[in-house]
Amino acid sequence: MRFESPWALLALAAIPLILFYLSRRKGPGSIRFSSIGHARGAGRSLRQTMALLPLALRIAAMILLVLALARPQMGREKVREVTKGVAVQMVVDRSSSMSAEMEYRGARLDRLAVVKKVFEEFIMGNGETLEGRPNDLVGMVAFARYADTMAPLTLGHGALLRFLDQVKIVTRRSEDGTAIGDALALAAARLRTAEEDLARFASDSGEKEYEIKSKIIILLTDGQNNFGKRTPEQAASLAADWGIKVYTIGVGGGDGVSTIKTLFGSFKVPTGSRVDTRPLQAAAEMTGGIFRMADDDESLREIYAEIDRLEKSDIESIRYIDYREIFVPFALAALCLVMLEAILSATVFRRIP
Repeated sequence: MRFESPWALLALAAIPLILFYLSRRKGPGSIRFSSIGHARGAGRSLRQTMALLPLALRIAAMILLVLALARPQMGREKVREVTKGVAVQMVVDRSSSMSAEMEYRGARLDRLAVVKKVFEEFIMGNGETLEGRPNDLVGMVAFARYADTMAPLTLGHGALLRFLDQVKIVTRRSEDGTAIGDALALAAARLRTAEEDLARFASDSGEKEYEIKSKIIILLTDGQNNFGKRTPEQAASLAADWGIKVYTIGVGGGDGVSTIKTLFGSFKVPTGSRVDTRPLQAAAEMTGGIFRMADDDESLREIYAEIDRLEKSDIESIRYIDYREIFVPFALAALCLVMLEAILSATVFRRIP
């Protein structure tokens, strides 16, 4: 608690002066008796014992009024975190070639499953090499023959992971393919409008608490660009013009093997997909990003850890005190004491001149 007008507390020094003045006043008239021995033997009544109560109430009321004039305030410290984060668009290949197997913690899973699991570790953290990205805006684009926005840029990463669960390998031949260029262009377009979306949110909420420090795209694919209107280089040129870095990751590397389950058992079937590294490396170099190959989950984690080191979020804590006026209870208490003193003085402690 603090006092906004502490100088008003000087008035407390006047209370002893008032008491001194009252004690020096000439008392009421007296009547002489030949002896007061019997009166002394009768003892003191409750009224006589409490005779100074009205004066005590008046003094307490004066103290409370002085405290109210000093404007007592209660303060609570608040901390508001202003985050300068990274806007991240994940671009995930879900073409049929992603069904090829890949190692994940000693087990064999399809490439898309491994990509999704390590992506979750990258966003949420794994308690080991990846700390998570809690202060980043993260969105997701998935692609095969066509590119689709699976999740908008959001700080609600729990909801993002639910969208991630919906990313499946395509099963229809009419949807299969690898449109890397179109996927990159779509992700770049989503990032280009990110600040406009934040500005609209800030105008609705009345304050700006989040600032985009940088914009990046993380592309994961195991194939070659064979569909779409744009090449990876053309899409990377757009991203470079808009100040967006592209980090490209080739998943798998060589020819993969898929497991097909039939009525006669499970069979290993080779997949004819091979990563075309040239456009991926060119897209990364054009935008200031990096290109890496990942053959298993460990190498994929190392790549994400490298991106973690390159793209840091900043958090600025602003501390301030929120004060609330509390002089009203003091003033009301003083008023109640004055009223009680007046009532007692006019009834129980009434004096007859």
